[in-house]
Amino acid sequence: MIDFKQIEAFVWVAELGGFSAAAEKLNTTQPSISQRIASFERELSTRVFDRSARGIKLTDKGQELLSHAQRLLDKRNEMLRVAKSSNVIQGTFHLGTAETLVHTWLPILIEELYIQYPALNIEIHVDTSQVLREKLLNYQLDLAFFVGTETDNNSEYLPIGEYPLAWVASPNLQLGNGTRSISNLGVYPIITYPVGSLPYRLVTQILQEEKVVSPRIYGCASLSTIVHMTARGMGVSVLPPVLVKESLAQGKLQLLKTTRSFPSLQFYAHWRDSPDSHAARTVARLAQQISQGFTPEP
Repeated sequence: MIDFKQIEAFVWVAELGGFSAAAEKLNTTQPSISQRIASFERELSTRVFDRSARGIKLTDKGQELLSHAQRLLDKRNEMLRVAKSSNVIQGTFHLGTAETLVHTWLPILIEELYIQYPALNIEIHVDTSQVLREKLLNYQLDLAFFVGTETDNNSEYLPIGEYPLAWVASPNLQLGNGTRSISNLGVYPIITYPVGSLPYRLVTQILQEEKVVSPRIYGCASLSTIVHMTARGMGVSVLPPVLVKESLAQGKLQLLKTTRSFPSLQFYAHWRDSPDSHAARTVARLAQQISQGFTPEP
């Protein structure tokens, strides 16, 4: 069976023009090189060198085989470089993310990926957690950031941060600074994440428990639209305060004190466990590191 030592000997004898020079290059002895070449020729059932008193030269078949041998060595060396390097991640990477993270630390992650892995081309898909989960399970995404841990047994995940939810409104509604009951807020439209999302379900549950009659819940997949509608006084919203940090500071929006609060949104990085999941796992760990250093307090 042909091995890489034989191929290596063949290439260097051909390039350096002699057994002694090849032996010195490969830090071995001339008899060892001669033995490798002899074994190489036996395996191929052909001569690759013509030997004479004036030296050696490639046979026609040897000349034909040389380029193939050189490519094999190049591929081996490339494989060894990849194996030894922790940052050789390249190609197109499909990253799915909930919009909440787009407005927090996702830009930091993308910038860091550009610095550490310049050969990695990232395609960003922004969607709801439900859609991202489906796309991940259908192998349309390499990695997805969304709320919750529900996927399947062939997926892995890491926590990448949590975001408190709060009641937010425009000062134009004149709701004041006191504590408001849910029934009092229920007279306004409630603007929040889309139908099926965790915030939407929580809002629906609380309104039902507080016996709000015929509540109006506006579910929207666009956070910028939710913020715009809230700032115009079209209703009271339920969203993470970090998303409206500037508007809160400028007095365009206000946090409301209420008799009922919400659990935080828990985000996780999800990927499919497979032999090709190295890149996804690496990006997920970097996302976790960045999210831990990000403070989402308004």
